[in-house]
Parts: sequence; C-alpha cells; structure tokens
Amino acid sequence: MWTETNNTLYRKFQFKNFSEAFAFMTRVAMEAEKMNHHPLWTNVWNTVEIWLSTHDAGNIVTEKDRKLAARIDALL
Repeated sequence: MWTETNNTLYRKFQFKNFSEAFAFMTRVAMEAEKMNHHPLWTNVWNTVEIWLSTHDAGNIVTEKDRKLAARIDALL
C-alpha cells in the first residue's frame, strides 16, 4: 500500500530474492520511461523502496505520481 508522507508517495516491496526484485525494477523502469516520470528508489537484495513526487511541480505529489503508482501496482 502506498502512503503519502513528506510530499511523496512511498511504498516498500519485498520479493523472494534479488533476481525477482531486479526484474520488478526493470518493469517499473519501462513504465516510468513511457510516462517520462522517474522514481527515486533503492534496492537492497530482495527489497525495493520507491518514492514518487513530481519535481517540476515543486517536489509534491501530483496526479502523475498517482498514475505511476497505479501502473507499478499493476506490475505485481
């Protein structure tokens, strides 16, 4: 579940292993590129954390972030 905190949408994803986490990140990257909207994210072994905000709107959460979050959720 995405949470809105500190002007970002945030979600932590955990996978079986690093390969699954990295494959997920690759799918997210493709969706983000299509939208020209790129997340701040980290990956440590099986855990991916993503923060979404719209930089050109002053680093706040916008509809663009909500749309990307929904697309990311659809990848699971």
